[in-house]
Amino acid sequence: MVADRGAAGFSLAEGLVTLALLLLLAGIALAQGPATLASLRVETVTRRLALGIEQGRLAAERSGQPCALQLDERGWHAPATGELPACPGVELSLGEGLADSTVQLSSNFPPLVRFSSNGLVLDGGTVRVAAAATPLERCLVMALPLGVVRVGRWSEEAGCRPDPSL
Repeated sequence: MVADRGAAGFSLAEGLVTLALLLLLAGIALAQGPATLASLRVETVTRRLALGIEQGRLAAERSGQPCALQLDERGWHAPATGELPACPGVELSLGEGLADSTVQLSSNFPPLVRFSSNGLVLDGGTVRVAAAATPLERCLVMALPLGVVRVGRWSEEAGCRPDPSL
């Protein structure tokens, strides 16, 4: 009489192959974890930079008064000088990752980013966002005269270029 192997379960070889595949997948996930987290932080900071500009425009337009924002490593906040009033209701942190220096921010924006009473941006510049654990570097360009904001990918050779993946 022949025994039914279907009820016996996995053989030792099948179990070892399954375990090896699971360990391989876990190793790949652990190796890619820091780079993925750093890339997500770069993307988040870039999006929050663009959001701060948009909120400044809307605040100026709604109030009907010119206003200003200041950008530093913490995010968008009220200007330290009294040259122009702060854009009402716009205090925007750039998110986690900046306080512990995992994300680096460099900018040639003027000390105050000014918005006209009808929401136009009066200043321009480029912000570069990078993190050590990832090769991804994002850039945000605000071009004059209308304050058009474009997010792209930064490279040392070409500067801020459009990114088709966005």
